[in-house]
Amino acid sequence: MSGIVFIRHAATDMAGTFCGHSDPPVNAIGRRQIETMIESLSGERWDAIYSSDLRRAVTTAEALAKTSALEVIMTPHLREIHFGEWEGLTWEEIERRDPAYAHRWLESFPAVAAPAGESFQAFEDRVLKEVDQLIQLAADRRIAVVTHGGVMRVILCRRLGYSQQQAWEATRPYCSSFVFEGVLASEEARR
Repeated sequence: MSGIVFIRHAATDMAGTFCGHSDPPVNAIGRRQIETMIESLSGERWDAIYSSDLRRAVTTAEALAKTSALEVIMTPHLREIHFGEWEGLTWEEIERRDPAYAHRWLESFPAVAAPAGESFQAFEDRVLKEVDQLIQLAADRRIAVVTHGGVMRVILCRRLGYSQQQAWEATRPYCSSFVFEGVLASEEARR
């Protein structure tokens, strides 16, 4: 069977913070999540496994790759959005530092980036360019892609027609996944 299974990485100790390009390791909870994810995907046969190059995604992908004797293909294009000066902060810390900017960001999202962070448009363009290439590769292959919640939300909204709320709910759990079946789904989602 062809298509792509997109998988969110396992939990880290930075849960609850703006963790974009920060690179924390998977924690003990995350390791258990990986075991559960591997069990749930045990019937899959992979032709390739791709991953963000950040440690939390790579750890998740490498565990999956061991079940198939495959090497993980890492790419920075599958990284989460870069939150700039907000990396590692909670929302409460951000509001205390600059309440006016925090309010503006909330009111204008996605038009306003985090200070010194990646714009949402640049993030979305980066993700969709990479994903569209993977969609072409998956026309006759089964691919696993381990990435981040924000990346998965972009795909769900821009390629599969989900609302922001539906995409948020679908990607909230660590090690959550969804299946993208073939090129036609992508073509239809763009119309």
